[in-house]
Amino acid sequence: MKTPLSSGEVHKQYEEGVGAFIRSVPDAALRLRLKGEVDDFFRSAALGVWQADGGTVTPGYVEYYNAIYLRGNPAPSILFWELGTSVSNCPPFQSPDFFHRMRAVDKVSRGQFSRRFIDLYTLMALLFAAVDGVVSDTEAGYVNQCTDVLTRLCDRDGLEGGKRPLDAKDFVTLRPAAGTDVPPAAVPVPAGEETEEEKAQPEPTLEELMAELDGLCGLSKVKADVKSLVNLVKVRKLREAEGLPVPPLSLHLVFMGNPGTGKTTVARLLAKLYHAIGVLSKGQLVEVDRSGLVAGFVGQTALKTQEVITKAIGGVLFIDEAYALTSHTGQNDFGQEAVEVLLKNMEDHRDDLVVIVAGYTDLMADFIHSNPGLESRFNKYFYFEDYTGEELFQIFQSMCGKNGYVMDEAAQTCARDVLQEMYADRDENFGNARDARNFFERSVACQSDRVAVLETVDKDTLMALTADDLKKAAGDGEETGE
Repeated sequence: MKTPLSSGEVHKQYEEGVGAFIRSVPDAALRLRLKGEVDDFFRSAALGVWQADGGTVTPGYVEYYNAIYLRGNPAPSILFWELGTSVSNCPPFQSPDFFHRMRAVDKVSRGQFSRRFIDLYTLMALLFAAVDGVVSDTEAGYVNQCTDVLTRLCDRDGLEGGKRPLDAKDFVTLRPAAGTDVPPAAVPVPAGEETEEEKAQPEPTLEELMAELDGLCGLSKVKADVKSLVNLVKVRKLREAEGLPVPPLSLHLVFMGNPGTGKTTVARLLAKLYHAIGVLSKGQLVEVDRSGLVAGFVGQTALKTQEVITKAIGGVLFIDEAYALTSHTGQNDFGQEAVEVLLKNMEDHRDDLVVIVAGYTDLMADFIHSNPGLESRFNKYFYFEDYTGEELFQIFQSMCGKNGYVMDEAAQTCARDVLQEMYADRDENFGNARDARNFFERSVACQSDRVAVLETVDKDTLMALTADDLKKAAGDGEETGE
């Protein structure tokens, strides 16, 4: 059992975590609402966590509960008997009122604050669970149930950033069984490791992987860079085989460009290519962002980052929006701790681990220059340009083909015009292939509305996307601000 946190430490971590989140929200009205309502929500969250753990509280819990408040807000002064009653009578979890406002703001601005708040809730709830020095399995399960409620609301609203939220089970305090040194646990297949069924599948050849690379839409400069890198590594391996000297070579990469430009797809292919030419032992891709590396309280970030890196050894660790690790300015932000753990592992496993960091061009430059260790290890940059209108149309056509939809000539002309206009009007929120996918999904929804009311429907009707379907989908996108 770990030493329980003091009430002062609880308050410090709570105020830093919640305060930093509120300050990052650009909508002034939402910031004000959060400031006034968030303390009550998190106090209720603490009650729910403690109720899930059996409802037994000690006088020390009173100090922890009274430590949940932001600077400038009145501090609570609950008594022991009041806290015990409140824990016993705590109602089922409900999403807070401000979360509805947050989702509405995200829907208009295409932001991700609602998704980020879910991770904030997880970290704060775990902070409350750990006040006795232990995060129990029951507490973690309760926290995950609550985050599922919030996640479903975000999914229902079609909000972006739908990556898997933090799993509270990763923070459970494991205890060794009697007579053993290893905690008893199920043995799931870690991310990045193959199942027996996957191992039975023949591995793709280098030629097949290069053909897959060539089949990607657009990305001509990236394709050339990948081929050049693969050739460099192949020749290096041949020189090593002949006993010839080889210059130092870093295979870590920086992917720069806007969202939806194929960075993850290329990273996955590179992992397989590196494996095919004998650089990596496994060739898996482990994808993560800041929330998958950084925890919200002392002592957890290094463990969390190390766990992710361990899964990636033998393959590629792909860190999306990597600049978020160093862009936070809070006094006790733990992003830098994650960077230090990353750098150490890049050195310790330099022969069997490749790290690819990705994000917006300007922000990635700031990230690399934020630490001399990053500058020395990342010296290859791939720039992913925005897809052109014609390339977006090709992507849209591919989606239609893969999903069994057909466009006649009029529909193709309409789709091309819509996507050309989408490209011409792009701004800093342009989503590239993601916008094309959103347009495809709206088109399918409009087609379904049309077909559902027909008296007779045949296969051709079910497959046909018409110009009217596409025009309506384009109009729906304008109405929702996409």
